[in-house]
Amino acid sequence: MPVLKTVGAKTIVGIMRPMCFARFDPSEVWKSFMPNLSLIAQRTSSDLLSVAVYPQGFFEVFDAEKEFEKWAAVEVSGVNEIPGGWNTMIIPAGLYAVFHYKGSSTDSTIFQYIFGTWMPASGYEVDDRPHLEILGNRYQNSDRNSEEEIWIPVRIKPTGSAAS
Repeated sequence: MPVLKTVGAKTIVGIMRPMCFARFDPSEVWKSFMPNLSLIAQRTSSDLLSVAVYPQGFFEVFDAEKEFEKWAAVEVSGVNEIPGGWNTMIIPAGLYAVFHYKGSSTDSTIFQYIFGTWMPASGYEVDDRPHLEILGNRYQNSDRNSEEEIWIPVRIKPTGSAAS
């Protein structure tokens, strides 16, 4: 079960690449990001952020070939100088369902649970804001003991909009 959190806007700095689920491989983004991480000033924490920005309506009809933005990033309190080829984004404030996950980053069953089980029964729907994975000091990539937080942007399902 997730914890529901309303958070303020966040400013992030990082590297973004277009990606799709049919050829999902975020390692290239991280390989480009990590060598210059120490150049980022004003970090709010040591956490790394894996961010996905999906086009509006992305989850209404799933298409593994449809592209989205995959980011390797950190949250900052302000933006001064950033390395060449890096981007900034303001993640809008809003409500998130936050799932604590323990297991390998290569195991997708947590996402099957979130979108196939929890979401349909929750009274919430996916909001069109960035999705976050917060990779803190317990994150160990593909290790089965790795831990992270998965933040899914949600909004309350409108009442009376279900088909009869």
